[in-house]
Amino acid sequence: MTTHHPCIVDLAATEPNRRRGGDLRAMLTPTTVGATSGFMGMALVQPGERIGEHYHPYSEEFVYVVSGALEVDLDGEPHSLKPDQGLYIPVNMRHRFRNVGKTEARMVFHLGPLAPRPELGHVDTEETAAAAPAGPPDERVEARS
Repeated sequence: MTTHHPCIVDLAATEPNRRRGGDLRAMLTPTTVGATSGFMGMALVQPGERIGEHYHPYSEEFVYVVSGALEVDLDGEPHSLKPDQGLYIPVNMRHRFRNVGKTEARMVFHLGPLAPRPELGHVDTEETAAAAPAGPPDERVEARS
């Protein structure tokens, strides 16, 4: 029987993932803390930046906006998100986030359950090289992190 212990991970100690727009930090993951049911992190999105459209074939995503003004497209339909709002994104739903405000947006994300293999957990549906200089949650990184 494996026993897991509580673990505190500081945002500043996590590596930025900028591959899909924004600055995503996978904080509590299978690699960093031994998580077995999912992973959690923080997205830092600067004004005008976006996190490119993607979906998760095995995981639900839970989002909580800490600060800033975001817009999220859910299967192509735009919705506003503001601080102190949570969002549930079902499995297989395409989604993209945009910072539509004048200040940095901070968004906590949690995905679960984990995909059977890390490379299966995240599917990009658009090219994001021109989207922004940063990147969203990526189960391939989180599952190894």
